Amino acid sequence: MKEENHFDLLREHLANERTFLAWIRTSLALMGFGFVIIKFSFFLQELALWVEPQNDATVEFSNHLGIIMVAAGIVLSLLAWIRFRKIGKQLNNRTYSTSFVLSMLLTIIIILIGCFVFVIYLFPMV
Repeated sequence: MKEENHFDLLREHLANERTFLAWIRTSLALMGFGFVIIKFSFFLQELALWVEPQNDATVEFSNHLGIIMVAAGIVLSLLAWIRFRKIGKQLNNRTYSTSFVLSMLLTIIIILIGCFVFVIYLFPMV
């Protein structure tokens, strides 16, 4: 393999790794935000009990939303790793083909979470 071709392949693999790390950062952000939502929900439940001790606080939709976001982050991490490995093999074999499945999946997840938040939390306030 020529030295120039070797550096081209190396550059492609490094770009693949940067893309993988960007997906990992996105999944960590989803998991972190879900964790914050769950903790804030628990804080509000404790605050409600402190203000009104007779109140029997129940688990709100916030907990479910937080759990969904954490789960989405975990699934996204797994899919990012699978995509990273697949593209790495394609680069080595010089058979790379584009795929938009992961991007489409993330977009659908974010749209569904946004719709869920809008319908459950924001729409009743309008």
